[in-house]
Amino acid sequence: MPRSVRVRSELISEVKSALPRNGYIRQTDLAEYLQISQSTISSFLNGRPVDYLNFREICQALSLKWQDIADLTVESEILLPILRPTSDSNRESQEMSLSPSDNEHPSGQVPLDSLFYIKRSPIEERCYEQIHRPGALIRIKAPRQMGKTSLLARIISKAQFQGDSTVTLDLQLAVQQTFINLDKFLRWFCVSVGLALNIPNRVDEYWDLAAIVGSSMACKAYFEEYLLPTIARPLTVGLDEVDKIFEYPEIYRDFFGLLRALHEEGKRREIWKKLRLVIVHSTEVYVPLDINQSPFNVGFSVDLPEFNSKQILDLAQRHQLDWSETEVEKLMTLVGGHPFLVRLTLYHLANMDVTLTQIIQNATSSSSIYADHLRRQSLILKQQPELASAMKDVVHNNSANLSTVNKFKLHSIGLVKLQEDRTMISCNLYRQYLQIYL
Repeated sequence: MPRSVRVRSELISEVKSALPRNGYIRQTDLAEYLQISQSTISSFLNGRPVDYLNFREICQALSLKWQDIADLTVESEILLPILRPTSDSNRESQEMSLSPSDNEHPSGQVPLDSLFYIKRSPIEERCYEQIHRPGALIRIKAPRQMGKTSLLARIISKAQFQGDSTVTLDLQLAVQQTFINLDKFLRWFCVSVGLALNIPNRVDEYWDLAAIVGSSMACKAYFEEYLLPTIARPLTVGLDEVDKIFEYPEIYRDFFGLLRALHEEGKRREIWKKLRLVIVHSTEVYVPLDINQSPFNVGFSVDLPEFNSKQILDLAQRHQLDWSETEVEKLMTLVGGHPFLVRLTLYHLANMDVTLTQIIQNATSSSSIYADHLRRQSLILKQQPELASAMKDVVHNNSANLSTVNKFKLHSIGLVKLQEDRTMISCNLYRQYLQIYL
């Protein structure tokens, strides 16, 4: 089954009629119901390629049988927007054709073909250069909702375009039993990679070695003797949310040591030059690791920044907002350059739900456009009283003396910024809200 599917061209009109028939007045209504981007819905309804799982999910919501409408002969055009630069004139024509129904609700990964994706140059170009190198290791670090997964998707797409087999594993989606011990976790890792590559599972055959040489060596042998030779071309593996493993000391030391060892093998042996790794995490590494076994001090490091004023102005224009630096400054005074909060604001302004003045005046109210986001952040703190206490110190003391673990956990969820030895609240929106609720 291909990763991307589209509606057969002769059935597009019929598919579009299913939208109101199933109670969805606008494309955004369906997007919000399914919690996927509006541009994905638009692509589906207009016969452009979308992810296979999204395709089936949309069909179910529209009471359509996906097998009856699917065109499975999708080429690689879905990759082109990130590989061919868009000229200013082309982008202007895209913007001019943007209708309110095309406005994209910011949730999760920004689609590859999205008009609203903002590149962080020159970081992205460097990542695309690196992923072409044998044995590459790229490390992407930034707090939640900063665009890490969207950048990972584009690196993986670039790797696909250059001919690599590709796999992306989100550690947050692994079931709890996966983390019982190292042996269980490494078996899951091997099986998951093989499954994504559509290669028959032969883990049990290789795991006989584990009792003698250990699970890490069994995992290495599985890749070296089976997976890599079977695909006979380079393999790029993206590991998202690897912070999850920080919670399991019995796993992280050996697994991270294994990743470092595989990267070092790529400098010496041809078979391991075929493996490229992209590691994504939300915070600094606060767990103790041997400097010679850590994958976090080698390879190409990316610390993904917030949007700057120029990028926000560009994004406002893509939303067809007549903004100047004045409006940009007002928004940044409230939310800084936080990518998700900026996009959420522009989405509602483009939909004409509310004005910028109203947003600023009611930023922390229960009817605010930020209300759901703020409640989620607050819930994280309530579930961890020690973290809530640490955050309270930051809110009321501007710069607090926190433990290393609390400092990095607060940074990972985006509530604080780390500047040398100082821990500062990320933006005024969080300060205003947490002064009331902490």
